[in-house]
Amino acid sequence: MPFGVDEAGKGPVLGSLFAGAVALEDPSRLPGDVDDSKRLDAATRERIDAELRADDHVRVAVAEIPPARIDDPDTDMNTLTVVAQAQALSAIARNGDTGVVDAGDTSETRFARRVREHAAVDVDVTAEHGADETHDVVAAGSVVAKVARDAQMTALEREHGAVGSGYPSDPTTRAFLADYVDAHGDLPPFARASWATSSDVLAAAEQAELEDF
Repeated sequence: MPFGVDEAGKGPVLGSLFAGAVALEDPSRLPGDVDDSKRLDAATRERIDAELRADDHVRVAVAEIPPARIDDPDTDMNTLTVVAQAQALSAIARNGDTGVVDAGDTSETRFARRVREHAAVDVDVTAEHGADETHDVVAAGSVVAKVARDAQMTALEREHGAVGSGYPSDPTTRAFLADYVDAHGDLPPFARASWATSSDVLAAAEQAELEDF
């Protein structure tokens, strides 16, 4: 059964890294407007995700790497991307399946080999840069991953108020972090402490305390 895998959330300072995997025998079962998740609005992504999950002939899985694991100094984002994709893939693939994953490394061959080695099933993996733009089944995986990440950010916003997109370039996210540190004296548990943005916020708070003193 052909499969496709992609991830969402490699760069944010808030939230987890998610990998989405989709497997199906007949590509015609994919929604007709499936596309790279970055090209779709949130409502379309959610509808496609729901359609995929409602189809008994389609397998869907998501793997999550939380911030605490991302901050582990004994690992790196390339390895975590491999692990996330392999975990999601292992949940939907069977021995002998063949598919494509979006390459999270400069070397497509190396990334494919590492995903295959980390998978719990014996599968044939091809990795390509921009696979979510050229393979519909990988695009479907990107949608599943993005919907999972969006759901997490929505839950965080419901609990904590405006947190923004979670990306370092987002002024709302940076303001949220600064306010949280000011109120609690530390980063929220869903922030990636190893990101430069987090270090900057903590340093700014420390400097403000010194100036107040």
